[in-house]
Amino acid sequence: MIKTLILNTYSNQNIYIAILFTLLAGLATGIGGAFAMLAKRTDTKFLSVSLGFSAGVMLYVSFIEIFFKAKDSLTNGLGAKLGPWVTVLSFFGGMAFIAIIDKLIPKNHNPHEVSPKTDLENIKKENPDQKNHLLRMGIFTALAIAIHNFPEGIATFFSALAEPTLAIGITVAIALHNIPEGISVYVPIYYATGSKKKAFTYSLLSGLAEPVGAVIGYLILRPFLSETLFGILFAGVAGIMVFISLDELLPAAREYGDTHLSIYGVVAGMGLMALSLLLLN
Repeated sequence: MIKTLILNTYSNQNIYIAILFTLLAGLATGIGGAFAMLAKRTDTKFLSVSLGFSAGVMLYVSFIEIFFKAKDSLTNGLGAKLGPWVTVLSFFGGMAFIAIIDKLIPKNHNPHEVSPKTDLENIKKENPDQKNHLLRMGIFTALAIAIHNFPEGIATFFSALAEPTLAIGITVAIALHNIPEGISVYVPIYYATGSKKKAFTYSLLSGLAEPVGAVIGYLILRPFLSETLFGILFAGVAGIMVFISLDELLPAAREYGDTHLSIYGVVAGMGLMALSLLLLN
């Protein structure tokens, strides 16, 4: 089955579908900008449940579906002894990869270190004369999100390339977690320029790193695609999504609402993902 999927990755239709999924996930930052633009107060309870839901989807699909698909592929390619070892190493390699990227981004400009809710409160206290500082902060935040979204784009793209039905849940999860990132970009740029249009444009464009990352990653890796490489990529994708869930989504969900709301969202996300996988199999 995996071999068939790999051969199918070279069809234009599958590539277009994968790019579309990645584009939709990336441009969800624009939804965050729209929330900030249209609402005087962000519905923090909705964000809490949504972020928890996104974490639930990503955790469930990573541990239950993607990890074992990677293991099957690597076992077929490398054998019953080496395959599981490479699967585990690739899984933690994906976590290390995204952790290093987060570490390289300056803390003050990393949207995952300071929540947009906190940013909004701090920005309102800023001296009006510090507009240049706010604008610089907003632009750096957009760049930080672009850097961070690059590997997410690769993860979404290759998931969709292998199995479009599975990628639906992943795309929704990543899109939900991109919404607060859009708010993080919108808020400082709006308070610096007073322009809703400019702030929204920056928040929208910051998500384009995902489809760009997907296309670049595909062009580099396409000549080397094999059952073994596909398994390594899938295990790495699972690690990336688990790290995002634990390091970003769950802490943010708890901050936006109470603990119970975020956990309810996690359980709902897991339940819906489990149901969808059962119906699709």
